[in-house]
Amino acid sequence: MSEKNEEKNTPAAAPAAAKRKIGGLGRGLNALIEGSYEKKSERLGLVPHPVNSVGLIAVSQIEANPYQPRTHFDQAALQELAESIKLQGIIQPVTLRQTGTNSYQLISGERRLQASKLAGLDAIPAYIRKADDQQMLEMALIENIQRENLNAIEIALSYQRLVSECNLKQEELGDRVGKNRSTVTNYLRLLKLPPDIQIGLRDNVISMGHARALVNVEDTEQQLGLFRRIVDEDLSVRRVEQLVRSGAGATPETEKKPTQPAPPVVPPAELKRAERHLSERFGSRVMVKPGPQGRGEIKIAFDSVEDMQRILHILQPA
Repeated sequence: MSEKNEEKNTPAAAPAAAKRKIGGLGRGLNALIEGSYEKKSERLGLVPHPVNSVGLIAVSQIEANPYQPRTHFDQAALQELAESIKLQGIIQPVTLRQTGTNSYQLISGERRLQASKLAGLDAIPAYIRKADDQQMLEMALIENIQRENLNAIEIALSYQRLVSECNLKQEELGDRVGKNRSTVTNYLRLLKLPPDIQIGLRDNVISMGHARALVNVEDTEQQLGLFRRIVDEDLSVRRVEQLVRSGAGATPETEKKPTQPAPPVVPPAELKRAERHLSERFGSRVMVKPGPQGRGEIKIAFDSVEDMQRILHILQPA
């Protein structure tokens, strides 16, 4: 295609350009390979891209994926990706489905799309494919699991959406995401945990192993108490499993402790006898004062330094 003809690829020339699908696809691949993502807003979105093709799509024409399983993005990592895109361009296209003449919906590649916006790109390379709502959710989930390592709660929520919104049984769900039924069940059980524990798992405060052990505790208060112990005492998964099996509750106070014998109580009459005996022994007024836990103190009064020395002499061993 000559430079003269290429200059005519303006909004007025869009119908003619639409007939040259191979040329449009070629420019998309060329942009992908060479990383030439200069701002060409006047030439974006004019050629309808066929299904199963790769082309440059205006960022403004891409809608978010309503089935996006990832809800939390590390902003520092996102900024690093944006800086990389500024230097290298986007190595791998995002995946879209067409929803209108010049409108698309993201299937996978949320991080790449957000980072591209941060990098200031007007258009990004995209692979266009046909997909219904169920396929949108499935592809977004699988793509994120394989590429981004969703946290356990995000995976569990995505599995739950597949079950409830796409009417999949757990066996079918396992086949779709390449997991056995027990793995799917373990993830779904995490959603029975209290919100505080789910947040702790999402934020890597506790591990998947800790959470699976906590699921086996029936009482919510005990679950929360044991969760706090895991955090405060840095308990291992094995230790938590032992506590759950032994029926130990949520907090140290609820664990069975050896019964401590109550301290003996000194009868008042015996205290008086002790005071009288000591007073006679030292020739001075003596007070015996009991305290808690069987403790107490004995006070010996003296009238002068000489009197104190006399008492100390009595206290010295013979």
